[in-house]
Amino acid sequence: MLLSRRLPLKLSPMPIASVNPATGETFASFPPLSARELEEKLHFAEDAFRVHRKTSFARRAECLNRAAQILEAESDRFGAIMTAEMGKTFVSAVAEAKKCATGCRYYAEHGASQLADEVIATNAARSFIRYQPLGAILAIMPWNFPFWQVFRFAAPALMAGNVALLKHASNVPQCALAIEDILTRAGFHSGVFQTLLIESGAVGELLGDRRIAAATLTGSESAGQAVASRAGHHIKKTVLELGGSDPFIVLPSTNLKAAVLAAVNARTINNGQSCIAAKRFIVAHSVYDEFEMEFVQAMAALVVGDPMRPDTQVGPLATARIRSELDDQVSRARKDGAKLRTGGTCIPGPGNYYRPTVLADVPRSSPIFYEEFFGPVAMLFRARDAAEALEVANDSPFGLGASVWTNDPGEIAFFVDGIEAGQVFINCPVASDPRLPFGGIKRSGYGRELSAAGIREFVNMKTVWCQ
Repeated sequence: MLLSRRLPLKLSPMPIASVNPATGETFASFPPLSARELEEKLHFAEDAFRVHRKTSFARRAECLNRAAQILEAESDRFGAIMTAEMGKTFVSAVAEAKKCATGCRYYAEHGASQLADEVIATNAARSFIRYQPLGAILAIMPWNFPFWQVFRFAAPALMAGNVALLKHASNVPQCALAIEDILTRAGFHSGVFQTLLIESGAVGELLGDRRIAAATLTGSESAGQAVASRAGHHIKKTVLELGGSDPFIVLPSTNLKAAVLAAVNARTINNGQSCIAAKRFIVAHSVYDEFEMEFVQAMAALVVGDPMRPDTQVGPLATARIRSELDDQVSRARKDGAKLRTGGTCIPGPGNYYRPTVLADVPRSSPIFYEEFFGPVAMLFRARDAAEALEVANDSPFGLGASVWTNDPGEIAFFVDGIEAGQVFINCPVASDPRLPFGGIKRSGYGRELSAAGIREFVNMKTVWCQ
């Protein structure tokens, strides 16, 4: 699995800087907060929580709705920041800003009811559950969806009455500052949401601070282990969304052309840098050859280039290191016997561009079989039948999502029940939706974001018994 895409707590600190992945140009840099400045922000958060927790749900919803308006009205500006800092296509970056608006509106509308007192029938005169905020939540967020990953945490956390401290990835500092500005302009009390421009090495000590009530991380396995261990030492709640190597299973009863089109999009979303992107394509024997031919042709035909151009389908990878690691994985897979169907090379010239790649028949004896490719590289596997497809799909250390393509009711029931993952999508790619819980099992992490489950992760579920 690639470790560089998210906060590498055990690696050397990255400079806090904006480096354009399309050109390699560093166009902004930021000094990390001093110890005194960080202390001031922690104190500010503590004071802000005392005020924010007493605000009404109606007031919080009003602020979230204003944030949604800002996100939509200025989506082009925010999209340009995302594209410049991490290389996603401008079209997808604008869509990401608008999706954040949808998430804000969802919790503005539903948060109060999701956290309303829950009456429980007992032999008491009155018994109920009250949901109350915990305090300052530390969010350690990745660069790949630099707005959406933050808002899908921040919207429910703030609606619940918590305050938030954001340690964003070091290569997207302007995204981090823009998000703080949005929420401040939306009317949240000063200190309710603060960006911490700090190096990764400061996170461990920060987790031990008494003013941090809990933490959430989207990142690598190593980052998750470090954060969970440190937070556990201080007995603090964590939610972890880690890696994924999602299977995309194709069976004979599906519409093959629709499956191929979806497969290409599912593998190359966000330039292939998504934890829920389909990465392992497991295809039934009877349709494998046709699927492989059409899939390889479609991957080879993708337009790779300037992410600001509207016709670009795949932009650069976020950093030169990520491209180097991806190329190394492809090389190791080929040495272990995998067959290269297309791509497999860096694109010469400026920028972190990599050709969309398809590998077939990666042997299970190869460590690559169990790794996550974080870039536009797909692995193809042939399965005799549904049973073998399920066995291959579950033979993974990850369990984030899965996409299954079949119109057979029996097969649908078989895979819904049998897939080892936090989410299973039938005849469509895996996606996040504010209305549904999002998260994984196994080494993909624990806890849930989004929906009622997400807003209840960072609250005290207080039992009340009145005799």
